[in-house]
Amino acid sequence: MTQIDERAVVHESAKLGDGVVVEPFAIIGANVTIGKNTAIRSMALVDKNTEIGEDCEISHGAAVGGDPQDLKYAGEETFLRMGDRTVVREFATINRGTGDGGTTIVGNDGLICAYAHIAHDCVVGDNVVIVNAVNVAGHVAIEDYAFIGGMTAVQQFVRIGAHCYVGGACRVTKDVPPYFKIGGVPTRPIEVNMIGLMRRGFGEEALAALRLSYRLLYLSDLNTTQALVRIREEVPKTDEVLQLISFIESSSRGIIK
Repeated sequence: MTQIDERAVVHESAKLGDGVVVEPFAIIGANVTIGKNTAIRSMALVDKNTEIGEDCEISHGAAVGGDPQDLKYAGEETFLRMGDRTVVREFATINRGTGDGGTTIVGNDGLICAYAHIAHDCVVGDNVVIVNAVNVAGHVAIEDYAFIGGMTAVQQFVRIGAHCYVGGACRVTKDVPPYFKIGGVPTRPIEVNMIGLMRRGFGEEALAALRLSYRLLYLSDLNTTQALVRIREEVPKTDEVLQLISFIESSSRGIIK
């Protein structure tokens, strides 16, 4: 059974699964779907055209599914899709897409901390952690298991690779390759994200190949094109190395250097 506080406002077209909890003064808009056992805490807003999966939590004062903050938005139908078991903490905001049918996507098992913002048309993968007061601009892609430290700003159209670590208070204007760690002011590459990768069970072969790849990309006199040639020639072609090469070769903005 759903539990809807009498002081909450739920649009008649909203669809709430079994076990959904809606606390006092929460607002759920039109064409919203909320999966079973999800909690919408007090004073949270789930705006129109939003789909939230199962076992999620939208914390006090958070606002998800709001209109995109985009001057070209003209009221067209746009959407937000969120997966299962994702937590959105207090006063975080996630906007719908822009352009007809535009969609913002947030995956499974994520943690979006207090005061963070995810703008229109972003695609956020699974198991992503976005720490307090991070600002993610429009059309950003964040891959699985990425970690973004507090008060970091991510420029529009940037890609943040899987399993990477972005330190706090960074300014990210270029693509961040997977498996690596960046930080500092100005923001720069630091090392392979060894702690995160070891915690997730990556083996020594994978770690050694990534360390060698990092040295060729960042600790040599080679440019990116030359480094990729050397990586193909000298580094064992593990799944991680192949993913790293593919990410860099497909980057339209260039990678952080």
